[in-house]
Amino acid sequence: MFDTLKAPAPDKIIQLMALYAADTREGKVDLGVGVYRTADGRTPVMAAVKEAEARILAEQQTKSYVALSGDPAFHDAMRQLILAQTVSADRVAALATPGGTGAIRQVLELTKGINPDATIWLSNPTWPNHPSIVDYLGLKRSEYRYYDPQTGGLDRDGMMADLAKAKQGDLVLLHACCHNPTGADLTREDWMALAEMFQKSGAIPFVDMAYLGFANGLEQDAEGTRILAEALPEMLIAASCSKNFGLYRDRAGVVLAVTSNPQAKAAAQGSLSYLNRQNFAFPPDHAARVVETILNDPNLYEMWRDELRQMRDGMNAGRQGFADALRIEAGSDRFSFIAAQRGMFSLTGASPEQVEHLREAHGIYLVGDGRMNVAGLTPDSIPVVAKALAQTLR
Repeated sequence: MFDTLKAPAPDKIIQLMALYAADTREGKVDLGVGVYRTADGRTPVMAAVKEAEARILAEQQTKSYVALSGDPAFHDAMRQLILAQTVSADRVAALATPGGTGAIRQVLELTKGINPDATIWLSNPTWPNHPSIVDYLGLKRSEYRYYDPQTGGLDRDGMMADLAKAKQGDLVLLHACCHNPTGADLTREDWMALAEMFQKSGAIPFVDMAYLGFANGLEQDAEGTRILAEALPEMLIAASCSKNFGLYRDRAGVVLAVTSNPQAKAAAQGSLSYLNRQNFAFPPDHAARVVETILNDPNLYEMWRDELRQMRDGMNAGRQGFADALRIEAGSDRFSFIAAQRGMFSLTGASPEQVEHLREAHGIYLVGDGRMNVAGLTPDSIPVVAKALAQTLR
């Protein structure tokens, strides 16, 4: 059966991880893999997570299954965190999943079951796994303009012109904040304009919330999603707890399906649970229980918020420091957009050939499209990377 099997092309980021691991040079810099790191290069376990895990270890009496859709307490905690009071609970179906990628997959599976002819609209560029999953499921997709490489910001006119073509029942995938790979986010005015457009077209917004709290704060980062939820009868959300809770390997994610009424919620809830049953049955619970424990305990919640603020401030300070170093090395403000962007990623403008040169000549690892993980920078590596990047792009 395997003799004629052709393996798919390897994931480029996984390939990059292997190349980095095999590089024996001192001073090599990993700016490719999308994980948060401290100034000394660690991806730590958050103190609030450690405390929550200690409580669970001491108090948990069983490892039996919870439910096909996951723990209702986790659902409620995540709904409150993301939507606050914008939508009543009796309109929101929820599903626990293995990470944010699992949530994205289940949303797309649900869409395929409801409307197999739907077009999935993706920003250009977007996270590579978005089109990969859409294509694997056999769904149609189209792109809308998003990033302006000349300014390092949003191509607002292009985005609105392209999304005006989205039809009723189509799904429009939007990044809640910390757009991956560009770091260029939507403003409040952009979200309001999109809400008005969706009201007219009947297209359904699908918000990928992978980095809540990493841009400007929990409330600010959720604002756009809440604007849509308040204005529209239906929307879909896939949220990850990997980054903001540091639970990368433990895989906690959630689907929130905002419906028009309680009856529609019941149908959506049953359909989502069915999808879990067909895919992996019961979702993992440990990381979800950690999140629920933190969000429902005032002291742990404040501890977590403070840790998240420190992570966010560190990334934003790193962005500013890197932009300042590039200004010195390049002798211009051409990289000032890096300081204005948010989240873990930015597009440097490096070509695949220049990315290869940075890796081979300087031991600096970027993704092939020039995306860099700003969170991988340290005070020691900032001047080194700035000098190498400015020389390479000159």
